Amino acid sequence: QVQLVESGGGLVQATGSLRLSCAASGRTDISHAIAWFRQAPGKEREFAAAISWAGSTDYAGSVRGRFTISRDNAKNTVTLQMNRLKPEDTAVYYCAAKVGAYSNSASLYDSWGQGTQVTVFS
Repeated sequence: QVQLVESGGGLVQATGSLRLSCAASGRTDISHAIAWFRQAPGKEREFAAAISWAGSTDYAGSVRGRFTISRDNAKNTVTLQMNRLKPEDTAVYYCAAKVGAYSNSASLYDSWGQGTQVTVFS
């Protein structure tokens, strides 16, 4: 398993940008896909973006074109660049890891960070 720590959340005005980071430790020698999920108050956790070990990516329709996920395997970090933020992007953002291919299903991920709060105000 890997251990994940998120950072970079905060308070930002609508149309602004934030960059989230996910630092991995532990069994980083095993190829993991990394995903970002988010959970708004009173709502279920939802998929935002994912990246494979090799760099293939996938995005939820609600963030495609505004968010960019990337990774640096040498530094064991994954970044989520969030641009043109909207109030509806407000949520706790979690990074998660799984061995093998990425998925948009949270139940398939077995390592999770503690989450970082993103608040977008209009």
